[in-house]
Amino acid sequence: MAKPRSPKLTRPPQGLPDRETLLKFLRETGESDKAAIARAFGLKGADRRALRQLLQELEGQGELGRRGRKGFAPAGALPEVGVVDVIERDPDGDLLVRLTKGAEDAPIVPLSPDRTAEAGQAPGLGDRLLVRFTKLESGDYEARMIKRLGQSAHRVLGVIRKARREVRVEPVDRKSKTSLLLSEQEGAPLRDGDLVLAQVGPTAQRYGPHSGKVLEVVGREDDPRAASLIAIHTHGIPMGFSQAAEDEAEAAQPPTLSGREDLRDVPLITIDPADARDHDDAVYAEADADEKNPGGWIVWVAIADVAAYVRSGSALDEVARDKGNSVYFPDRVEPMLPERLSNGLCSLREGENRACLAVRMVFGADGRKRSHRFVRGLMRSAAKLSYEQAQAAIDGATDDKTGPLLETILKPLWAAFATMKKGRDVRSPLGIESLERKVHIDEMGRVDSVLPRAALEAHKLIEEMMIQANVSAAETLEAKRSPLIYRIHDAPSPEKLQSLADFLHTLEISWTKGEAPRTDRFNRLLTLTRETPHAEIVNEVVLRTQMQAHYSAENIGHFGLNLDRYAHFTSPIRRYADLIVHRALVRALGLGDDGLTDRDLAQIKDTAERITFAERRAMAAERDAMDRYIAAFLADHVGAEFEGKITGVTRFGLFVRLRETGADGLVPVSTLGGEYFIHDDKAHALVGERSGARWPLGMGVQVRLTEATPVTGGLLFEMLSEPAAPDPSAPRPRLGMRARNDRRPGGPGRPPTKPGRPAGIRTGRKTKMGGGKRKGR
Repeated sequence: MAKPRSPKLTRPPQGLPDRETLLKFLRETGESDKAAIARAFGLKGADRRALRQLLQELEGQGELGRRGRKGFAPAGALPEVGVVDVIERDPDGDLLVRLTKGAEDAPIVPLSPDRTAEAGQAPGLGDRLLVRFTKLESGDYEARMIKRLGQSAHRVLGVIRKARREVRVEPVDRKSKTSLLLSEQEGAPLRDGDLVLAQVGPTAQRYGPHSGKVLEVVGREDDPRAASLIAIHTHGIPMGFSQAAEDEAEAAQPPTLSGREDLRDVPLITIDPADARDHDDAVYAEADADEKNPGGWIVWVAIADVAAYVRSGSALDEVARDKGNSVYFPDRVEPMLPERLSNGLCSLREGENRACLAVRMVFGADGRKRSHRFVRGLMRSAAKLSYEQAQAAIDGATDDKTGPLLETILKPLWAAFATMKKGRDVRSPLGIESLERKVHIDEMGRVDSVLPRAALEAHKLIEEMMIQANVSAAETLEAKRSPLIYRIHDAPSPEKLQSLADFLHTLEISWTKGEAPRTDRFNRLLTLTRETPHAEIVNEVVLRTQMQAHYSAENIGHFGLNLDRYAHFTSPIRRYADLIVHRALVRALGLGDDGLTDRDLAQIKDTAERITFAERRAMAAERDAMDRYIAAFLADHVGAEFEGKITGVTRFGLFVRLRETGADGLVPVSTLGGEYFIHDDKAHALVGERSGARWPLGMGVQVRLTEATPVTGGLLFEMLSEPAAPDPSAPRPRLGMRARNDRRPGGPGRPPTKPGRPAGIRTGRKTKMGGGKRKGR
């Protein structure tokens, strides 16, 4: 996107300006120092001294503010781009920022997300950001994040550590090195292990630790729920609801048939995870009786009609837009909507009348969708099934609930899916296999197991039906020339493809670099390696080659799903994007007066940016919480040996993913042996400078767990396996990429982080590319 041009400034008149002329000049320029002002007005000698006096008078009267040592700007004015600290959160949950330096009078400004911000780097309280300031029509400012610069010197989320008379705040962010020293009076009421939000003060000495002031006691380090608490506070996840939003939810009434098509005789069923509390979608399929469509199927997908309850501009709408989506942790959910709606009136409960927005899709025998139509209806779910129940019934193990449904509902659903798969196979969406882990929490709130989630055909059935419903929504809105929020996914960049080709070369797999990326090319590669020892790591590298999907008011298609147009329609209880698409359909099809408003249309681009930001924020929080829960689970297994695979190679060590739990941890390069290791970035390997021994990406290894730190989620491993033999055909890596694995003088090396603070540990969970349905925990 082209950078907006700065407004053309009027050339200032020559000579000493009066007060109004000077203020007008500073408003146009944003800020300026005395020398620049003097040059602009052509001032010399005595006029410069008079200018200095005028600036001092205006500053004393509060009409000008300082910008650094020499700069001036109108009070309340902000530069185009600046460095800010995230200092607090307003009552609606928005993050508020203020310039970091030289701006004591600068206003506190709400932070609005920017889609160009770093992926996965959602800011939270205490972060330092580079932002662009925009002046709104109201005269107020908002800030859009350009880049996250890291933890600011303003606030730190940490754990209280008491040793003798010293009380410190050790940050929970493993990348942060800011340890705060509390005064004796400040630390007296605190207990060792308290989780606190602290404000950073000055250093007592030039090289000593910063002082700190505790702002809030968040919880306890040993609380089983600490992992999600830390994630919520670290990433600034909005919690709870305003009283006005709660009141609106409580006032909501059950739906009636007025203005709706009666779908209660259609035996729609919900198929969800066994522990799901909200049910967005229901499905039903039957053979098409139309003689013109032999072998065809009719598939119904009914979605909770959240738009009927969450009106544009309402208190519920404002909170939902700010949250962007529900956030799922192993021990809790921070929902987008109050429980009265999310688990009540909007949830498609078995045997209860529910408002829905449904799409009736007709598929031919070849699996291609021939037509579709949307209706606003009143439905009643015929059954609530889990994925496991539905799959077991199809596999021949029915129970009291699925037995009566097998012939009339379940078998037709599977037959329709078998037909739809033909069209899917022709389309050839990206076939990356993403193995997820489920953390099980016991009654005391502790982790008692970490197990892989089963990949069932029932999951694929629901996913494909949701994808087709999403496509139908996008096609209908485009046909009606209605603005909408697309789910887009760009093709891999040339740089990522080059890195993939370099890695595949080390496995003696050819990959033509100049050929345009296509999903079928990736799928052929995945098929070629599926039955080989390299299957898992090739799948991982192909995943890393992909771009991240996001929301946009402008369409570029969805590369991963190989679709020209795609929108999220199927989960409005937990995603604001879907609610906007629902409103757009209501307006475009004339289905009611609660559709997309002119206000919604005016801010649709901003909404897409906001919900992309919220999605990144939620993903980062969920990932961090998962890391901490797994570290807590493994803390009782320090010293145990595990099988794993090298999933990351860096200059400072190897990332190893454990086979059993999917946990990722670091083997520091300092522990790999007595020689220097060179990081061969093209081969994705650490190579011994003297011996040529190699630690390549994808290598199966045996490791011993030496450290597990639940509060940071960090794991450290000791390598027990021997390295791979030298590769005589590999070119010698550049010595400039030498990895440090010892310290002078002599002796064993040290890890790149201080004890208890392993850095850069990543989770074993994969990032989804925006498929049809990510079922909630």
